[in-house]
Amino acid sequence: MTFIDKVLKMPSYGWEDLDGALIVPSKKQLFREFFSRINVFKNRKNWISGISWLMVLCMLPFFYFFIFHFFSLGLLAFFLVYAMVIMSTHGTIWFHRYSTHRSYTFTNSFWRFITQNLVIKTFPEEIYVISHHVHHAKSDEPGDPYNAQAGLLYCMMSDVNHQSIADGLTEAEYKKAYNYMRHTGVQLNNYKQYQKWGSVATPWYTIAHWLLNWAFWYAAFFFIGGHGLACTAFSAAMFWFVLVRAFNYTGHGKGKESHKDGIDYDRSNLSINQTRPGTFSGEWHNNHHLYPESARAGFLPYQLDLAWVYIYCMYKLGAVATYRDDKKEFLAKYRKQ
Repeated sequence: MTFIDKVLKMPSYGWEDLDGALIVPSKKQLFREFFSRINVFKNRKNWISGISWLMVLCMLPFFYFFIFHFFSLGLLAFFLVYAMVIMSTHGTIWFHRYSTHRSYTFTNSFWRFITQNLVIKTFPEEIYVISHHVHHAKSDEPGDPYNAQAGLLYCMMSDVNHQSIADGLTEAEYKKAYNYMRHTGVQLNNYKQYQKWGSVATPWYTIAHWLLNWAFWYAAFFFIGGHGLACTAFSAAMFWFVLVRAFNYTGHGKGKESHKDGIDYDRSNLSINQTRPGTFSGEWHNNHHLYPESARAGFLPYQLDLAWVYIYCMYKLGAVATYRDDKKEFLAKYRKQ
């Protein structure tokens, strides 16, 4: 087995059968795995698997107050913009293009910190970054942590069931996982600490960062628009946080061949370009699979890329030092007249 095959903790139902075919677990198996993986009383190494859904639970009171105490059409409009555009675009900027693919670099750690905390904190970086490297190496194959061919629920529960790192890595293997994260500014465990906690990120940093980020953003929204605006913002963050898990299911054709000529040029996997996530967050997903290290994924005139707009503006302001842009190569290779 290569490192990419073993870096993630295999679910109890496995990735593939003896014939190499994808194992599609039942709902019962998925839920059993889910509750096993978030049980920190059973194993403290489960802390990183469970923290995302703990965040969701902590956001539910904000959602209650938004719906039953502060709801208005104006706040609903803000809810939709914050969830579907601001949170979504930030996910592309920070988690996807920087933390995973290093498609651009910052001039200093201050601008990295600002970009990391532009919105209300949700995913721990580790949950996204390491598993996303596996996703690109094994797209739509057994071992892809959010393989759309296994169904929507498989993708929705993947952050707990499939995206935490394995807890038996050798020191050399752990160093490779560590290197996936070292540029993000997240405080990381040494090998001995990893053996204790089963994660790359330290729990103390992860939890402290979460609480401080939430305290800052609640206070900021409160001073702008009171408890109503603050509860709306946190509700919108929760809405994005839950539904983004479905993106890889739809972004990979719901597990079926859905490519369109003249739109989707990468046929090595099931990824497709979709108008809504592309326009709202720069997730032109088929383009991204063609050029995963590009800071721009909107290559065609109609493909608005808000994440690229942010990165390029930060470059012009001197906050971003370097970036990679594969638009010219894409046009030369795929759009020759």
